[in-house]
Amino acid sequence: MLNEKQCSGFKISDDDRRSFLKQAFAACFYAVLPFKNMIMTNPEGVTINKSKYGVKETIDRLQQFLQQHGATIYARINQQQELSNAGQAIAPMEFLLFGNPKAGGPVIVESPIAALDLPLKILAWQDAQQTVWVAYNNVGYIKNRYALSTASSAPLNLEPLIAQILIQ
Repeated sequence: MLNEKQCSGFKISDDDRRSFLKQAFAACFYAVLPFKNMIMTNPEGVTINKSKYGVKETIDRLQQFLQQHGATIYARINQQQELSNAGQAIAPMEFLLFGNPKAGGPVIVESPIAALDLPLKILAWQDAQQTVWVAYNNVGYIKNRYALSTASSAPLNLEPLIAQILIQ
C-alpha cells in the first residue's frame, strides 16, 4: 500500500500513526492538567525572584527603602484584600507602584510612550507551597521595547534593589 510505512518489520498506516500521536498527546496533557496552577510562567520581560520574607514584609521593606531613597509611592494595593472584598479568595498578594520623576523623567523625554511602563511596579505573592515571589519588569526589556539609551534606562534597573533588600 502506498500509505503504509515499514517500521521494524511492522506495517503502520498513517491513520494508525496519527491516532497513536493523538492518544500520546492526550495522555501527556491529562497527566499535567492537575498541576496547571503549580506551574509558574515567566512572561517575556518579567523578572521573577524568590523573597525570603512574607508578602507584607517584602513590600514593607521595599517601600521603606524606596521612600528613604527619594521615590514616591503612588499606590500600594493589597490584592488579596481587594479580591476578598469581591468574594474571591487568593493567597497573599501585594502590588507596589512607585517612581522618582527625576530618574524617570529622562526616560519619558526620550520616549514619551515609555510612560506606559512608568511608574515602576513590583508584585509580591505567595504560591501554594508558601513560597513568596517578587516580579517586576526587566530593565533590558523596557530599554529594548522603547529603544532607550543605556543612560536613561539605568534608573529602571530593579535588580540591585531586589538583591539588596530581599535576596541576601
